[in-house]
Amino acid sequence: MSVQVYGCNHVAIEVGDIKKAVAFYTDVFGLKKLDGGEGDAFFKLGEHQFLAMFERKEMKPTKSDHHFGIMVRDDAQIAEIRLKLTKKYRLKLIKGFRCDFRDPWGNRIQVVDLHDESLIWLLPYREVQKAGVKF
Repeated sequence: MSVQVYGCNHVAIEVGDIKKAVAFYTDVFGLKKLDGGEGDAFFKLGEHQFLAMFERKEMKPTKSDHHFGIMVRDDAQIAEIRLKLTKKYRLKLIKGFRCDFRDPWGNRIQVVDLHDESLIWLLPYREVQKAGVKF
């Protein structure tokens, strides 16, 4: 029997303060919260994936290169995110990348748009049309 992988179901991160993390990710990315409890939160991340957050008090930020990527529609949305990260949250972008940063708890995030990736098939066709991607 051969295993067939269909994609990634979720990404899980740890944060030092769940309430602040929910506010941050909702503000920066406009993510829709699906569920949450004491010390955790879950957000819709695309059509079939989700982002899970778990609070870990006293955590120390890491400098690891481990990261996950979030795909947005276009360059204008990347520019909006970059501006919010640097001006409102005073976070530094990681040099050499278009929009890589560490959230306030040290999690590294890479933001790309549909034109950066060949994964547009993950989105409903209506979203591909809105982005103006030509085949």
